[in-house]
Amino acid sequence: MELRETLRADLVVAMRSGDAQRRDVIRMLLAAIKQVEVDTRSELDNDGIQDVLRKQLKQRQESITDFEKAGRPNEVASELAESAIIESYLPQMMSRQEIELLARRIVDEMGGADNKMMGQVMSRLMPQVKGRADGRVVNEVVRGLLQ
Repeated sequence: MELRETLRADLVVAMRSGDAQRRDVIRMLLAAIKQVEVDTRSELDNDGIQDVLRKQLKQRQESITDFEKAGRPNEVASELAESAIIESYLPQMMSRQEIELLARRIVDEMGGADNKMMGQVMSRLMPQVKGRADGRVVNEVVRGLLQ
């Protein structure tokens, strides 16, 4: 099933069950998808929709950090709940060990570890983990392997 259809079906379920928070988050996601489509004048496929969801998730994570610094626990809890709902529509993230396995394989294929190879390793690894791993974690893993 297409991600957009899943969101719409889940919106109906949330409305019928009275789950206001889930309903509001899904409506916000659908509105963000529609806005990107209007801005780009094209219809998004599943990958494009996932990119929009990742951007929304990243905004929530940044808000959580800001609210924690400001000492606002109610807003932190709200953003965490919204993040959990958004994450349920994204593919599961890779573990650090899975990323390390892929990175180690690429480093072995390239013939050894050298700090100068960082860009080459990253350029081969990122397409394999796109959407399934945080770039910062991938960078840390590769940097650790090459040192």
